Amino acid sequence: MQVTEILSEGLKRELKVVIAAGELDSRLNEKLDDIKDKVRINGFRPGKVPKTHLKKVYGPSIMSDVVQQTVVETSSKAISDRDERPAIQPDIKLPEDEETVNKIFGGDEDLEYTLTFEILPKFELADLSTLEVERPVAEVEEQEVNDALDRVRQSNVVYETKDGEAEKEDRATIDFVGKIDGEPFEGGAAEDAPIVLGQGGFIPGFEDGLIGAKADEERVVKVTFPETYQAEHLAGKDAEFEVKVKEVATPKLPEADDEFAKSLGVESLDKLKGLLREQISKEFSQASRRQAKDSLFDALNKAYSFELPPSLVDSEFETMWRDLSRRMEHNKQTFEDQDKTEEKVREEFRTEAERKVRLGLVLSEIGRTNEITVSDEEVRRAVLEQARQYPGQERQVVEFYKKNPNAELELRMPLFEDKVVDFALELVKVNEKAVTPKELFGGHDHDHDHDHEHGENCDHDH
Repeated sequence: MQVTEILSEGLKRELKVVIAAGELDSRLNEKLDDIKDKVRINGFRPGKVPKTHLKKVYGPSIMSDVVQQTVVETSSKAISDRDERPAIQPDIKLPEDEETVNKIFGGDEDLEYTLTFEILPKFELADLSTLEVERPVAEVEEQEVNDALDRVRQSNVVYETKDGEAEKEDRATIDFVGKIDGEPFEGGAAEDAPIVLGQGGFIPGFEDGLIGAKADEERVVKVTFPETYQAEHLAGKDAEFEVKVKEVATPKLPEADDEFAKSLGVESLDKLKGLLREQISKEFSQASRRQAKDSLFDALNKAYSFELPPSLVDSEFETMWRDLSRRMEHNKQTFEDQDKTEEKVREEFRTEAERKVRLGLVLSEIGRTNEITVSDEEVRRAVLEQARQYPGQERQVVEFYKKNPNAELELRMPLFEDKVVDFALELVKVNEKAVTPKELFGGHDHDHDHDHEHGENCDHDH
C-alpha cells in the first residue's frame, strides 16, 4: 500500500491510496484457496478444480469482495498510521469508469482511490483550576414548603355537588356535540366529560360559555378554534357546541392535617412536610448544578479558540435549523413574528452551532485525557430508567435499545457529559452566590419550573 498526501489545508485532508495489482491478486488467491474444497463444478472432483478455472468462474464476484474489503482495511490503516483523528466518516472515491474497473478486476491495473476527510483540531487543555464558575444557591424557606403543600392539596381536591350556578373553579360534568356550519365534526362530541372552569382545558371561550350554568340546563356555546389549533381542518373555524350540563360541583380543599397526610400514605403532617422539603431541596440542588454547568460552559467557551471542523458545525447547524423550522411550522410562526430576519436568525444559529461543537470537542478531550468513561452498567441503568417511563412496555423499550446502537449512544453521550462536568466542577474555582428561589429558576416561580423540569430529559449542550 502506498499513501500520498495530496491536500493538507487547515483541517481538510486528502490522501491518494494505491494498492498494487499483485496484492489484490494475492488476496484473490487466498479467497480461492478457501473455497476450492467447498465448490462443486461438473467434471471435476471436489478439491481438484484448477485455480485458473476457479478464477474464471468465481474471480469477478470474489474480486468485488476483495476490493471492498481491501478498501475498508487500507483506508482505516492509512488514517491510523497518521497522528490525526477524523472528525467525520471519510469520503472514499473509487474509480468509476468501466474500463479502469475491468482492468483492476482482471489484475491488470493497480487499485487507486482517494480518501477525503476532516480532522479533529489539536489544542492544549486549559488548567481547570484557573477557571471561575458561579454557582447560585437558594435556601429552602418555610414558605416554599407551605406552597408545595398547597399544591399537593390542590391536586387532591374533592368536588361536592351544588345546586347553584357554575362559577370559576367549579367542575361541570357535561355532554356535548360540536358542529361547524351545522354539521358535527370528528372528535367534537363526548358524554360525561368533566371540565373544571377556568383551567383552560378546552379551547378558548368554551369554559367561559358555561359560567352561570346549572345542572340539567342546555346551552349552545359559540367558539372559534385558534389559528394554531393542532387539527388543521378545524384551525380558525367557528363552531357551536350543544351542551347539556349534567352536574355542577364545587371544589373542597382538604385540610392540611395529619388525616390528610395519612390519606397519602404518610404518618403525619410533619413527616409530609419533611418529605416535601427534601424534594424541594433536591430540585434546588439540580437547578443550582444546572446553572453552574452553564457557567462552566461559558468559561470553557471563552478559554478556547481553535479551528472547528466545518462538517461538524454544518451538521449541528442543520439539526438546530430543522428543529426550529418544525416548531415554526407547527405554531404557524414567521420570522417577522419575532421581529427578526431569517438571515439574522441563521447568523445566531451558526454562532450557537460553533459554540456547541467547540464545547463538545473540549469536553471530549477532557474526558479522553482523564480517562473518563461510561460503563456498560451505567448505560444499562439508563436504559432501565427510560423503560420505567413506559409502564407495561418495559421489555419492548429494553429490546429497542439493544437493537439500536445509535439510540443507546444517545443515552451514553449525556452520561459522559455529566461525568466530565462533575469532574471539571471539582477542579474549577466555584463562587457560590446566594439567590432567591425565583432567581435560581431563571426568573420563573419554582412551582412552574418544577412542573416544566420534570417533563424534560437530561439537558446537554453538545
